[in-house]
Amino acid sequence: MHLPGILLTRLQQATTDPSSALRRSLPRALMLLLLPVLAMACGGSDAGTKTASSPVAKATKKVIFMAGFKPQANLPFVGVYVAQEKGFFKDEALDVAIKHAQQGEHLQLLLAGEIQFSTANGSQVLSRNDQGLPMVSVALIGQKSEQGFIVAANSGINSVKDWEGKTFGYKGTVPAEFLAIARANNLDPSKVKQVSVGFDPRVLSEGRVDILPVFVSNEPDILDGIGYKTKMFDPNDYGVGALGLTYVTSRDFINKDRDAVERFVRASLRGIEYANSHVDEAVDIVMKYAPQEDRSHQNFMLTTELSRAQTDLTKKNGLGWQTQQQWQALADLLLQYQVLKKPANVAAVFTDEFVKKIYKDGKLQ
Repeated sequence: MHLPGILLTRLQQATTDPSSALRRSLPRALMLLLLPVLAMACGGSDAGTKTASSPVAKATKKVIFMAGFKPQANLPFVGVYVAQEKGFFKDEALDVAIKHAQQGEHLQLLLAGEIQFSTANGSQVLSRNDQGLPMVSVALIGQKSEQGFIVAANSGINSVKDWEGKTFGYKGTVPAEFLAIARANNLDPSKVKQVSVGFDPRVLSEGRVDILPVFVSNEPDILDGIGYKTKMFDPNDYGVGALGLTYVTSRDFINKDRDAVERFVRASLRGIEYANSHVDEAVDIVMKYAPQEDRSHQNFMLTTELSRAQTDLTKKNGLGWQTQQQWQALADLLLQYQVLKKPANVAAVFTDEFVKKIYKDGKLQ
């Protein structure tokens, strides 16, 4: 023990021991005044005890997040918006630049290393890996597929079997979910007329098609806004194991900076948790990024996606949780309908490393 520490120990003893020579020679009041001075001189510790050191501040890291579409209330976008506005990224010492894809360029930029984080649905993640492009899901936000199929509410189409002989209008390519939901209901997909249509949902309201694939959180509300009521067929209700949007990064970036990935995932999922508890405020935040959008529609989008992000799995483990079983089921589905050319190495397309680090007993740490 160095000299100030010895004096401090003896002075502490003197304040309580009546037989102490030091106590007899110094007034008690003076000894009590000397105690804090000596404590500072010996670093705030007494014999054999050290105080806990202050936590070392994290070095700030700069990353770029590019959402996969225009500014709007897609739930992974909202998680990032809220994390930015509420200071959750700042808490993680992350300087996050938020950008939005214009023409689907986000995944190319991700793999080129020009951005660090983006969004993609489960099918996109598997398809890109099938093409040799190693992107990785680090959190599964859409626990249910974002894809649904709608018909007019008064169409008389009450089951998938009723699709036989009707016209199905698809966007771009026939989605695997359509083939899967048909097979799950013993319907030969070839008995449904399949035609390519654009992205305007009014092809349904104008009677040009009978069945339309939609994003569950988008087109149904748009059509409802013009007074056209619809009925939804949700693939998830028929055991079709498709998945929605994820946060993705590249395998290279995970290997380069796991700490930055963990910080981003924690802050973004904290943003989603906050949005779940403060929906109106979260919509206010969305409108800062998307002032041109209709607030009511953004509210519909957010609340719909929040409901599809929460399952028994996430209630037990936490939002964003993902498992190999989920990814394997989707890979098997896509392989069956030839979306994938070969069996997927599921362990390469997702990692639960980061959600496991940030949750304990389903609570975000």
